[in-house]
Amino acid sequence: MPHLLDSAAPGFDAAFDAFLTARRAAEEDVDTQAAAIIADVRARGDAALIELTARHDRLELTPETLCLSEDEITAAIARVSPEDRAALELAAERIRAYHVRQMPADASWTDPDGATLGWRWGAVDSAGLYVPGGQASYPSSVLMNAIPARVAGVSRLEIAAPAPGGVLNPLVICAARMAGVARIWRIGGAQAIAALAYGTETIRPVDKITGPGNAWVAAAKRRVFGQVGIDMIAGPSEVLVIATPDADPDWIALDLLAQAEHDAAAQSILITTDAAHGAAVAGAVEARLQTLERAAIAGASWRDHGAIIIVRDLDEAAALSDRLAPEHLELLVPDPEALAARIRHAGAIFLGPFTPEAIGDYVGGPNHVLPTSRSARFSSGLSVLDFLKRTTMARMSPGALAAIGPAAARLARAEGLQAHGLSVTARLERLNR
Repeated sequence: MPHLLDSAAPGFDAAFDAFLTARRAAEEDVDTQAAAIIADVRARGDAALIELTARHDRLELTPETLCLSEDEITAAIARVSPEDRAALELAAERIRAYHVRQMPADASWTDPDGATLGWRWGAVDSAGLYVPGGQASYPSSVLMNAIPARVAGVSRLEIAAPAPGGVLNPLVICAARMAGVARIWRIGGAQAIAALAYGTETIRPVDKITGPGNAWVAAAKRRVFGQVGIDMIAGPSEVLVIATPDADPDWIALDLLAQAEHDAAAQSILITTDAAHGAAVAGAVEARLQTLERAAIAGASWRDHGAIIIVRDLDEAAALSDRLAPEHLELLVPDPEALAARIRHAGAIFLGPFTPEAIGDYVGGPNHVLPTSRSARFSSGLSVLDFLKRTTMARMSPGALAAIGPAAARLARAEGLQAHGLSVTARLERLNR
């Protein structure tokens, strides 16, 4: 059974806080191991990658076979059915159309003192996209990472994807080529992050690394940040559904299980205004669990991390939602737009009964790489902006320098930075001759 909480019950706040702060990620001391792997790759380059790939992925490689060949890519794409390819193309088209609208504009203006100010945007030169392997190999994530990068104008895209036993999902390869990825490296784990960040004899380093991964990948991304940019440190996925009694219990159950089947550490939460409705959803979840292929994973997630929370009204639901700051938020209420306007913290909001979160995972258009573990309080999902840099621009006319330069010189003196002040006053003196 999931956690059952009622906001009207004594001790609710303490119980909710305990639920809010409970750890879902497995306790693994992987940071030291990730650091050692990074150091090994930096010291030995390709040799370290080859050795670690043989150990962890049961795949023997050489420097020449670290990267998929064009023949291998062509053969893999040929194995993709026309129906799957059409679905990928639809997803790519919608994701691209959404992200094109995110592109910011350059700006320039002259202020009243005569200074010309502004900014310009430019893409990073290169990006490395990490794609998990095994059961968590998602071609949709390839599109969600690569397409915003291409829209931003990134000129070189590389993918690192582990191929356990030599197997790579053909849909991942097809999505990569569809999104304009230059190379696909069959490496994974912390060693792949190290190779993308620092380079090896064969792999050129990149400027930004994005994409999800396991605990070792997350630890490595923390370690290399500063050498390269990263998108975020993603935790287990999560969904919060806020529903009123008119919402279909079976639909809600499927939406909760769609998240739970990702991972035993994923989290699915229902907030409802009616206890009987909550019980109906719980029953629907149990019934649907009997039919799912990934029932063991989804069942463990629902049992250990799921919750049904009964609240007095939607005002209370909105307040609890902001405390949860969920990655995904579904609003199955009569007026979802009005409720959404009262919620400040969520990675993505899905409005109304015909907008399941699963649509957002594939073909909705907005990005599905979103902040987890309450980080929606201070961060946003992946976007075109993650692959852009803003450079500020300034040009002082003689009149502008005469107007604002004395204040700069005074502040420089106040900070004890003599050369700063002199660099301004020398010009002011020239103007006053």
